[in-house]
Amino acid sequence: MKNLTLSTLFVIAATTAASGALAQDADAGKTAFNKCKACHDVGEGAKNKVGPELNGLDGRKSGTAAGYSYSDANKNSGITWDKATFVEYIKDPKAKIPGTKMVFAGIKKEDEANNLWAYLAKFDKDGKAK
Repeated sequence: MKNLTLSTLFVIAATTAASGALAQDADAGKTAFNKCKACHDVGEGAKNKVGPELNGLDGRKSGTAAGYSYSDANKNSGITWDKATFVEYIKDPKAKIPGTKMVFAGIKKEDEANNLWAYLAKFDKDGKAK
């Protein structure tokens, strides 16, 4: 009986830990966005900087933020941003879009990239939180 109880507790703990590891945390993503703030803006009143503003990124075609001068590589990449594409891109931008103007080493940690996406995806095209 004692072994069964310990086994059950182990399964519950493992399941909880695994689901927590998979969860996206927009608050942690806001912290991760600090790495992006020098070049990008998001939220109400966001403007293009060295890089484009990132409002409404989920579902937006690459190279289409109004008023930003994109590289041909970015404009012609055929990418429509979603979580999977963004997470792959942010790990190594130059590998995903060779010729991009983005000069950033990338965010290699998957959980940090997922959290960053959770933060960015919460803003609609007008910068309002969904």
